[in-house]
Amino acid sequence: MSIRTLDDLLAEGVSGRRVLVRADLNVPLDKQSGDITDDGRIRAVLPTLGALVEAGAKVVVCSHLGRPKGAPDPQFSLRPVAGRLGELLGAPVHFATDTVGDSARSTVAALADGQVALLENLRFNAGETSKDDAERGAFADQLAAFGDAYVDDAFGAVHRKHASVYDVPARLPHVAGRLVLREVEVLSKLTSEPERPYVVVLGGSKVSDKLAVIEALLPTVDRLLIGGGMCFTFLKAQGLEVGTSLLEKDMVETCRNLLERSGGKILLPVDVVVADAFAPDAAHDTVRVDGIPSHRLGLDIGPETVAGFAAALSQAKTVFWNGPMGVFEMPAFAAGTRGIAEAITKADAFSVVGGGDSAAAVRALGLDESSFGHISTGGGASLEYLEGKTLPGIAALEN
Repeated sequence: MSIRTLDDLLAEGVSGRRVLVRADLNVPLDKQSGDITDDGRIRAVLPTLGALVEAGAKVVVCSHLGRPKGAPDPQFSLRPVAGRLGELLGAPVHFATDTVGDSARSTVAALADGQVALLENLRFNAGETSKDDAERGAFADQLAAFGDAYVDDAFGAVHRKHASVYDVPARLPHVAGRLVLREVEVLSKLTSEPERPYVVVLGGSKVSDKLAVIEALLPTVDRLLIGGGMCFTFLKAQGLEVGTSLLEKDMVETCRNLLERSGGKILLPVDVVVADAFAPDAAHDTVRVDGIPSHRLGLDIGPETVAGFAAALSQAKTVFWNGPMGVFEMPAFAAGTRGIAEAITKADAFSVVGGGDSAAAVRALGLDESSFGHISTGGGASLEYLEGKTLPGIAALEN
């Protein structure tokens, strides 16, 4: 890739210059208290922000949070993020109560060298996500007016053709932040010549969400381990009863074809944890996959499956994991995800956790993040990179 980096920008000197940083601060918030429940994405951007602050830049950070409908919505305000970011940086973060309006203009204008401002949620403006080039471009013009240079450190958004990701770089000198650079370096290892055996673990709810990446990975991986809700569509494709488990009926034939074409690379669960209902206190048991009762639903992989998957992982030299093995948010159905995560950390392999729920599970289960080779901040972006798709945000930085 021919992308200029943050170090290139710092070498030119940023003291007294306004630097617009696109970060991914899309953190989960508690619905009742509004408190941040996982600050991993905030911490991920600290190396870039810290370097700019130390170099004396006037740092203007922008991000989205959640999916507001192009208008202000208090439940998606970035104000709590400004507070937490300030705590982590050890200095106040000045918060603008709008994105490109009077508050944003006055907040940015008042910045001193080495200070940081955070603009309100980008998606409070319809132009951010608009499919109309002119509307998106007009919003990008307003954003670009806040910077003398642009840094993209939002890997979790580079697969989106949004104004702050795709259009702003065309209007300002632009570089990749440290996080984006690291993500691309790591994922390129998986797509070029991964050390073998190369084992991929895929979970999550829907086969349809992962179909493209399965198609892309099958020719290149040595083993593909499938758990989570998506495994039941594969089990159905083998002619098994899956009860009331999550099932994509229109994907059964596709799964059957994938199994036939895989040459034995795909490994499916041999036992699952079934429950009477989708509830944390539901009565549950472990059964063989050929003995799932018609009135019960599977919510986790079983211990025999964990052992089998762990055996495959123990042979690996490269591992990519995307998607939990069960409903890890409920303690009764978290053992499968925990067991696979622990098996990955024990493998003598370069391991990549593909963002999204997998990264959230690592933190929610209290696992040591440093025992993984890399934890991506972008679930969707990492999958699309592995599919071989052109990511608009990366293409914009290359131009």
